[in-house]
Amino acid sequence: MADTPLIALDAMGGDNAPAEIVAGGVRAARELGLRLALVGRPEEVVAELAKHGAKPDTVTVVPASEVIAMDEQPAQAARHKKDSSLVVGMRMVKQGEAGAFVSAGNTGAIMAAAIMYLGRIKGIERPTLAALMPLSGKLTVFLDVGANADCKPNYLLQFGEMASAYMQRVWKVERPKVALLNIGEEEAKGSTLAQESYALLEKSGLNFIGNVEGRDVPTDIADVIVTDGFTGNIVVKTMEGVADFVMNQLRTAIKSRPWYAAAGLALMPAFNQVRKKLDYREYGAGPLLGVNGLVFIGHGRSDARAIFSALRVAREAAQSGMLEALREIAPARTR
Repeated sequence: MADTPLIALDAMGGDNAPAEIVAGGVRAARELGLRLALVGRPEEVVAELAKHGAKPDTVTVVPASEVIAMDEQPAQAARHKKDSSLVVGMRMVKQGEAGAFVSAGNTGAIMAAAIMYLGRIKGIERPTLAALMPLSGKLTVFLDVGANADCKPNYLLQFGEMASAYMQRVWKVERPKVALLNIGEEEAKGSTLAQESYALLEKSGLNFIGNVEGRDVPTDIADVIVTDGFTGNIVVKTMEGVADFVMNQLRTAIKSRPWYAAAGLALMPAFNQVRKKLDYREYGAGPLLGVNGLVFIGHGRSDARAIFSALRVAREAAQSGMLEALREIAPARTR
């Protein structure tokens, strides 16, 4: 157990903190044997722990007196709330006390704190926030989804390199297929950014398969899809909105007629399969790639199941040598 990495979990981060966060942490400790540090206000964390019976031996509580709210100004909060659960957890990674940090809290504050306390990996120009797309039944990493609204071609190249390393180390995908999001498949399509990024990716040594269009994002055409953060954020939020709309329309239609409801009951297993593919909780959290430490950011709505999944992925990353692989990317390009 001693060589199992300790994972720091922001017990106060997210819409459902601390109850669902602690519940997910306890489950991970019991079912995965995970070593876990619950970072937060001790009285609140201990009270939640008490609801789950005897505390697992692998779980510790790390005090943090402050909380960064979901609506606070990110950089200011990360700079001034130095005893917040988010900053204390980040410092644990910086000091080598934890192998990774997981939070479902304020995304901007997590990113700001990661840059302030961990810094960027040498040679990486911009950290990037990745989303995990399980819609096809096969996982695709889609990035950037909001960390960098304005990008240069070299940023997109580095996004592809880091995401490829992530897929290899954590998800065991050999030679991940990397694609560039564009308005057409042809090499000469799109903006200047897209065309120049295409040229860099093509000669990068990555398993680059060319351009893909927006309709390809939910499919299994690629293991990694790269774009700028402005475009990526819009794509992800549009997909979330469409998915919610479709599921709500189905529920409304099924309830509109008694015979529809009967048919809906018979089709429930099929509906559950679709729901599972759309469920972010299966993968829990996306990695913040490019900072000098392992940081995973969960959805603000994360419940116990999502936190369990996030902790599982974070531990795999810490054990896989993922950070070391990311550190080798920039030097390898200059050799």
